[in-house]
Amino acid sequence: MNDAASHENPMFPPAALPGLPALDKTAGMNRVLFLLSLSVFINYIDRSNLAIAAPLVQHELGISYSQLGILFSAFFWTYGLMQIPAGWLVDRFDVKWVFGAGFLVWSGATAVTGTLHGFVALIVIRVILGVGESIVFPSCSKILGSHFVEKRRGFPNAILMAGLSLGPALGILFGGAVVARFGWRPFFVTLGLASLLWLVPWLAWMPRRSSQPVLSRQMGFLRILRERSAWGTCLGQFCINYYLYFLVMWLPSYLVRGRNFSANDMAKAGSLVFFMSAVSTTAWGKLCDRWMNTGASLTSVRKSSMVLGHIGIGISLAATAFTQGAVFIAMLALTGIFLGISVCNSWAITQTLAGPLAAGRWTGLQNFVGNLAGWVAPALTGILVDKTGSFRWAFFITASFAWLGAVSWGWVVGPVEQCDWGKHARTGLVTSAAADALSP
Repeated sequence: MNDAASHENPMFPPAALPGLPALDKTAGMNRVLFLLSLSVFINYIDRSNLAIAAPLVQHELGISYSQLGILFSAFFWTYGLMQIPAGWLVDRFDVKWVFGAGFLVWSGATAVTGTLHGFVALIVIRVILGVGESIVFPSCSKILGSHFVEKRRGFPNAILMAGLSLGPALGILFGGAVVARFGWRPFFVTLGLASLLWLVPWLAWMPRRSSQPVLSRQMGFLRILRERSAWGTCLGQFCINYYLYFLVMWLPSYLVRGRNFSANDMAKAGSLVFFMSAVSTTAWGKLCDRWMNTGASLTSVRKSSMVLGHIGIGISLAATAFTQGAVFIAMLALTGIFLGISVCNSWAITQTLAGPLAAGRWTGLQNFVGNLAGWVAPALTGILVDKTGSFRWAFFITASFAWLGAVSWGWVVGPVEQCDWGKHARTGLVTSAAADALSP
């Protein structure tokens, strides 16, 4: 797994590989970027809406914190397992249709959730929701890696991460008020059916893929795992998702049960974290692009941002567990700021390392490992709260994963350069040509 030996060879630049699409295709893609950000926004509302309704669902079904944690985790069982197939699908078939099908499945699952009445039925529909949503990030990486040049890729990725943050922010702020007034069932049904309108502009604006690169069809996951940086991005994504899913799934319940906030106060404080994340990730993504345009290296910009964000959010999460009053609210805001910094470059790094040929597969592999955190974080948090009667240990463990992520992004991930996927193909061609020349 030697990165230094497997990155770009100046004699054989990846752009020269047969079937590889040119990168400078940003014309007309801004509206597609808007739709991608909107889809991530809807995606995170749909996966976090159960957390918003959790107090009511828990009361109606009479379930424990441990059972609620399992209900949260059920989404990630299939969401994580489907990442590798999803990455293969978007590299193998036209991402326009693959993404559209996934969106249809998850929006339908959201609407159906509001009609169910049993604990087991809710687990089943959360599993289906995970299947539909699994297509999102492999699709986004495939599109950005194919249509945006590297020095203009930081801001588009930041826009996607802003959608990720605004989903829980507005979901908690307004969803909490809607659930309190009308109940959680109308919230789910309306949200799922209204989301289907997104498909209309998507089918109209997203261009079809012209052809499929030959090497993309030959690219395997084992080839990606030979890169040291793949292991670093996978571990780093696990750490990001651990603290992200801890906040998305448990912050509303923590504020209500652990801090005795009212529903309105919970909505304000909970949304603050994600609003601050949306602002910081957008600003930081733009700053990173400008930083590179002044001559800073891609590796130093991307990796230093990741290390800063992870160390910072670990400190703010640990401080959140024992602060009070205005200082507690300040720590929530600081958590949001560092959350935005820590996520805005993660997929930009992956898109550069993988390049257009492997963006879907690498993203699927990385997100598969990363979303194992979705199996662990919600369930482990519920067990810890049941056993200790407090969220404090859950915060400390989450902070520890953030610091582990800093190590992974900073030192396990190698130089942020596109891997030379054609090296082995060229070696095979040279070997074959030599054998032919020696044949009588």
